Amino acid sequence: MLEIEIDGKTLTVPGGSTVMDAANSVGVHIPHFCYHKKLSIAANCRMCLVQVEKAPKPLPACATPVTDGMKVYTHSDMAVKAQKGVMEFLLINHPLDCPICDQGGECNLQDLAVGYGQSGSRYQEEKRVVVNKDLGPLVSTDMTRCIHCSRCVRFTEEIAGFQELGMGGRGEFTEVLPFIGKTVNSEISGNIIDLCPVGALTSKPFRYSARTWELSRRKSVAAHDGLGSNLVVQVKDHKIKRVLPLENEAINECWLSDRDRFSYEALNSDERLTKPLIKQGGVWQEADWQTALEYVANGLKSVVADHGADSVAGVANQAATLEELFLFKKLLAGVGVHNVESRLRVTDPVATKGVQWLGQSIADLAQNNAVLVVGSTLRKDQPLIAQRLRQGVKRGLALSIVNSHGDDLLTKLAGEVVTRPDQLVEGVLAVLKAAVELKGATAPANIDLVGVEVTAAAKQVAESLIGKESTSVLLGNLAMQNARASELYAATAALAEVVGAKLGVLSDAANSVGAQLLGFQGAGNVFAQPKKAYVLLNAEADFDTANGAEAVAALEKAEMVVVMSPFQSCAFDYADVILPVSPFSETSGTFVNMEGLPQSFNGVVRPLGETRPAWKVFRVLGNLLGLENFHYNSSEEIRDEILAAGIDGKLDNAPAAAVTVKAQAASGLVRLAEVPAYQVDAITRRATSLQATADAQVAGQLRANAATLASLGVAAGDQVRVSQGGEALLVAVEDKKLADQVLRVPLASPATRNLGAGVITVTKA
Repeated sequence: MLEIEIDGKTLTVPGGSTVMDAANSVGVHIPHFCYHKKLSIAANCRMCLVQVEKAPKPLPACATPVTDGMKVYTHSDMAVKAQKGVMEFLLINHPLDCPICDQGGECNLQDLAVGYGQSGSRYQEEKRVVVNKDLGPLVSTDMTRCIHCSRCVRFTEEIAGFQELGMGGRGEFTEVLPFIGKTVNSEISGNIIDLCPVGALTSKPFRYSARTWELSRRKSVAAHDGLGSNLVVQVKDHKIKRVLPLENEAINECWLSDRDRFSYEALNSDERLTKPLIKQGGVWQEADWQTALEYVANGLKSVVADHGADSVAGVANQAATLEELFLFKKLLAGVGVHNVESRLRVTDPVATKGVQWLGQSIADLAQNNAVLVVGSTLRKDQPLIAQRLRQGVKRGLALSIVNSHGDDLLTKLAGEVVTRPDQLVEGVLAVLKAAVELKGATAPANIDLVGVEVTAAAKQVAESLIGKESTSVLLGNLAMQNARASELYAATAALAEVVGAKLGVLSDAANSVGAQLLGFQGAGNVFAQPKKAYVLLNAEADFDTANGAEAVAALEKAEMVVVMSPFQSCAFDYADVILPVSPFSETSGTFVNMEGLPQSFNGVVRPLGETRPAWKVFRVLGNLLGLENFHYNSSEEIRDEILAAGIDGKLDNAPAAAVTVKAQAASGLVRLAEVPAYQVDAITRRATSLQATADAQVAGQLRANAATLASLGVAAGDQVRVSQGGEALLVAVEDKKLADQVLRVPLASPATRNLGAGVITVTKA
C-alpha cells in the first residue's frame, strides 16, 4: 500500500494505482474524456492534467502511477490553467451545433466547458469539417464533433475483440475510421454510443426523436437471453425512446448487447395487437375482454369435458415472467391439464436432479483458470458472457471449445474441436478419453469409450482442463437443443467429473431457470401428437419451436387454439381467439437469470390500447372457471408465493439418472439448425434496425464449406432450394469453419419457417 495526498486528503492505495484511481477512491473528480475504467489508458485527451509536487509540469492523472508520499493538486492554479488550455484546444474545431445534437444535455464536453471553457474563442481561422462514416444501421456519425478520445477504437479492440475502428491521419487531419467499405458489425457495437463523450457517435434509431431532458428514466431487466442485463429505459409520451445499460458489475458490468439495446423498436411497431379478437365464421371480429375471456373459459371446459384433460396442452415461451408462467400452469392444472411445455426448441429433454443453471455466479465465471464451452454460438447467443471470457483469457484463463462450427470467438483458444452437429457427443467423448488417459482415471460405467479416437485437438482441449485450480464446463444452446442432448449432457457431466470442473448450462431465454423452478419440464413435444386444444403464451409456433411445420400443422387440426401475444403473427391462420397481452415493458414481473438470481421489474410504460398483463388475464380466467386461490392483487404477491421456499437448494446440474453413451458413426448431409441472434423471440424479430444488420442476414443463408457446396453442385452466391419436410429458398454462402457435409441452415427465420425434420436435400433453384 502506498500513501498519497490529494488536495490535502491523505489516503492509502494499492501499488500500481494511478492518480485517477486514487482520486476516484475518495470521490475527487478530475475532468477527463479519454479515460474509462474498463479500457486501457490512452492519455491522449490531456484533460486530466494535475499538478504533482516537485514535477516540473502538469501530469495526466490517468497515466501517472502513484508513488509513496506523492502530493497531488487537482484544482491548483497550475492544474486549472492546464485544463483550461486543453479545453480551448478541444473547442477550436468543435462545431457550435449543441441545439441539434442528440448528445446535448448529457454531453461531457458541454459539462466541462462550463467549468473550464472561455466565453469566446480566440480562434479565427476556418474550422475543419470531417466527412461522416457509415457504421451500419445502429450507430449514427457526426465526425466533425469527434475530439479523438479513442474510446470507441479501444472498445472495439479490447472489449468487442476485433478492431473495427481505428485512428487515421495526424494532427488536425486525424480521423476515427472504419475499415474501407466496412461497417461496425459487432454484437455489442452500441456501447460505443455510450462511450463517446461528445455527439460524434449517437444512436441511429433514436436520432432526432427526443431531447434527453424530456425523457423519464426507468429501471428494467433485459428479456432476450439468460444473463438478465440491467436496463435504464427512457420514455416520452408513454413510448420507449431509448434503452441504456444500468451498471451492475455482477451481471452486465456497464455494457449492453445490441439485441437488448435496440429491440425496443418492436414495442412500438405496427404489428402490436391492441384489442381481443375472436374468429367467427372464419372472420376475425374485435371483442371486449369479458366476451373473449368467457369464450376461452367455456371453450376449455367444453374440450376437457368432451375429450379429457390430456387433449389440451399449454405452450409457453421461456421469456414470460415468473408470475405469468406460475399462473398459466396453475390455471391449466385447475381444469386437470398437465401437458405444459416451455422448452419448445428442445427435442431430447435432459433430466437433472434440480434446475439447470450456470453452476456459479456470472462474475465468478471469468475468474476460472480454464473453461470449456460445448455447443454454443457464444458471441451471438451470449454476447456479454463472450466478452467476459475474452477478458478472462487476457488474465490467463484457458478457453476451449467443442462445437459444431468454428466461429471466431475473437480471442486466443487453448483448444478447439469442430465436429458435425450429430457428432458433438463423439467430440466430447474424445476429450473425455484423452482426459482419462492423461489422469490415469476411469470413466463412469455408463460411458463407453471403446472405439473413440483421440485426436490431437481433443488431447489439447483435455490438457487445458487438467491440473487447474478452478475449471468450468458449460453447455450452450446448440448442445441443449441437439437431437442427442441426453447423451451429450451425460458425456459432458462425466468429463466435468474426471477433470474436477463445475458443470454449467448457458440458459437461452430470460426466464429459463424460472420456468424450470415452476416445473416446466417433462411434457415433451406437445405437437408430435396433435391435441384438441392449445393455449399459447408469447409463443409463435412457426418460429419458437424445433419443428415449426409440425407445430403449425398440429395447431391447424385443433378444435380450439388460444393465443396470448403482444403481436400479430401467423396465428391468424389457426387461432380461434387472440388475447393481446403485455410485453415485459408494460407489466411488472420477475426473471430468474442463469445464475439463479431473481430480478423483479416494473412496467416502464402503460399497456398499449386494451392490452393487459398476462398475469391479470390468468387471474380473471381463474375466477371465471371458479378455481381457488386466484385472488391476487399484485404481481409481487405471486412472486412472494413462488419464492417463499427459496431457490438455492433447487439448483443442481447433476444428471438425474445414468444415460448410456456410446460413440456412433455418421454419414450424409446433416443440418446445423441454430437460432440467429436477432430471431430469438417475437420482439427481436420485429426490431427493424436489428433486422438491417449484417448478423440478421444469416437468416436467409445456407452456409457450408467449399467441398460440401461443390458436392451439391452449387457455388457461393447461388440461390438454392432446401427441402426438409417443407421448402425454403436460401442463398448459398461459403463457411470455411464447418465440417464436411454440414449445412448451416437457420431455425426460426422467415425464410426457413416451413422446414421440418428428417432428411435434408439441396438443389440449385
